[in-house]
Amino acid sequence: MTLSGTVAEQLACDYLQKRGLQLVTKNYHCRRGEIDLIMQDQSTLVFVEVRYRASSKFGSALESVNTQKQQKIIYTAEHFLSNQKDSFSQYRFDVVAIMPNAQQQPEIHWLKNAFQLS
Repeated sequence: MTLSGTVAEQLACDYLQKRGLQLVTKNYHCRRGEIDLIMQDQSTLVFVEVRYRASSKFGSALESVNTQKQQKIIYTAEHFLSNQKDSFSQYRFDVVAIMPNAQQQPEIHWLKNAFQLS
């Protein structure tokens, strides 16, 4: 099973929406980074990194969100927040990891509060 980044992001978005989150925007870009999904979970703004791995040969999808990647996401989130008219007092960083299971179907793992501002 091989998925494109766009398909993986849509799977993650659908998964989160079924769990009550609302999509704010997809693929938010700034000079130093991108955030795959920005969603709202009640009064909390959620910055979501979607990671897909066809195999765990080089580490899991969750493990691929290293410190350097986290810093890029944090910088981009700060950029997004600085350009918003709405103010959110709460926000968090989640990771949605997608990997094939034994039947080669996508298996989705949602890690809330995957990392914090450092």
